[in-house]
Amino acid sequence: MRLATLLIGGKPAAAAQLASGAWLNIAQAAAADPQTKVEADSLQSLIQGGDAAMAGVAALVAQADSGQHAHAVVSDAVLMAPIPDPRKNIFCVGRNYAEHIAEGEKAQNIKVGVTEHPVFFTKPPTSVVAPGGDVLIFPTISQDIDYEVELAVIIGKPGRNIAKADAFDHVFGYTILNDITARDVQRRHGGQYFKGKGFDGSCPIGPWIVTKDAIKNPHDLSIRLSVNGQQRQNGKTADMIFDIPTLIASLSEGLTLEPGDIIATGTPSGVGYAMDPPQFLKAGDQVVCDVSQIGQLANTVRNA
Repeated sequence: MRLATLLIGGKPAAAAQLASGAWLNIAQAAAADPQTKVEADSLQSLIQGGDAAMAGVAALVAQADSGQHAHAVVSDAVLMAPIPDPRKNIFCVGRNYAEHIAEGEKAQNIKVGVTEHPVFFTKPPTSVVAPGGDVLIFPTISQDIDYEVELAVIIGKPGRNIAKADAFDHVFGYTILNDITARDVQRRHGGQYFKGKGFDGSCPIGPWIVTKDAIKNPHDLSIRLSVNGQQRQNGKTADMIFDIPTLIASLSEGLTLEPGDIIATGTPSGVGYAMDPPQFLKAGDQVVCDVSQIGQLANTVRNA
């Protein structure tokens, strides 16, 4: 199932995609069907509702596909980020594709290698950008704005010290994330990740969440990115160094993961700073991220 947040009447609304491609305003449909007990004022609340909430949504979608709830069907949707205001920072993984590590070593003339454990950092909620929204660049602060297409995991069930064998029990679904990075700011601050990756408008997410039942193997997806129609990144999630269960197990050690938490799983090779010569983003560029079985996330670069 595809779930999205739509902008309706100036307010966010949780929605599920119908067989026709139109969207069902879940809260509006649920209000007309008192037997379906679904708390869906947002995707966050829906995710927190767990299996019972999703069973209710499935029932509403089936009814709408058969012609009911016409008043709640939206055909001309404006998409927001699936979780527009994450309750916590977005968890991100660095150095999770061997070819990306290799291109970085070559570009910087350093030896990094594969780490023994995953490398984690975060991006703040203020960095989130909607599908079709603007990636912001700040020319007086950074000239080296880069891109990184990533598969993102949405947590559905809370847990701490999660075993690898149980990791997928805690997954709600998947979406696409573009980890926009100010490379020069990253270097300026000693190579640490947060500042150079935490700018406003530096984290496009979307266009929707695909529930985990619809993607049988998240480690068998193509993952690509283009700038102005030119392909820059072309990889496979099978090439992750640390797979999703390993990431969840490692991240949750002593740290509680909660419903709605977002984990970006790393990027393949082809980033701008590693090209010869480097190719950074500029105002007006069109960036399209593509992950098979999910869709496309497209954004425009704009000077802030």
